[in-house]
Amino acid sequence: MLLMEVGHLNAAKSIHEYIETNYKENDLEMIDCMKYVSEPIEKLTTAAYREAAKKVPWVWGRIYNDSQKGPLAHLSTRANKVMAIKLLRLLRKKQPDLIISTHPFSSQMCSYLKRKGKITSKIATILTDFAPHDQWLVGSNFTDFYFVANDKMKKYLISKNISNNKVFVTGIPLSNRFLHTYDRKKILADYKLEDKKKNILFFGGGEFGLGKSRTIEIFDALIKFSNNLQIVAIARKK
Repeated sequence: MLLMEVGHLNAAKSIHEYIETNYKENDLEMIDCMKYVSEPIEKLTTAAYREAAKKVPWVWGRIYNDSQKGPLAHLSTRANKVMAIKLLRLLRKKQPDLIISTHPFSSQMCSYLKRKGKITSKIATILTDFAPHDQWLVGSNFTDFYFVANDKMKKYLISKNISNNKVFVTGIPLSNRFLHTYDRKKILADYKLEDKKKNILFFGGGEFGLGKSRTIEIFDALIKFSNNLQIVAIARKK
């Protein structure tokens, strides 16, 4: 079994962790397929996305929307077909029974190879978004399973002529750390929080954050207009 990811690392890690813990009889391996196919391209696209998301998010939004249809969508699909040739070497070596993909690019590569009769593996695509995007659906006739975040996404996939019995509403994969239980009273006492107030966990920054000034602006607004709330703020850097 191969777990293929391209940037959607946390979802892939969570799936990997769950399968390793609960299905020990399976031979499982996690691979960043874009890094395997072309590390320079992977670095370039990651850097471009990082800078666009931080500095000109409207540009990234435009690219995201335009990549559903038209020339940009066609270019992306053609590029993935070319890169799939190198990926085939890995798949022939590993001979997986099942490929689990957490990114549309890896799904496209694998479904293209399956359409060409180069591989026979089952393909499961995990849509790690809360809304559908048509790039996820390229090669859907050769994808065996789709796992989506909500019922609305399932209805959309069915409207795109994807069989109902291929689509499963499971939510986006999360680490099992979110399943742990903790002593609420002890936590409130440790952080000097009042029991009767609601709590907000505020994450500031992050690799693709809003930037320092915008983050502070939002945080300041929460403080001013949150009379019955307590805020626990987490920031990576000073």
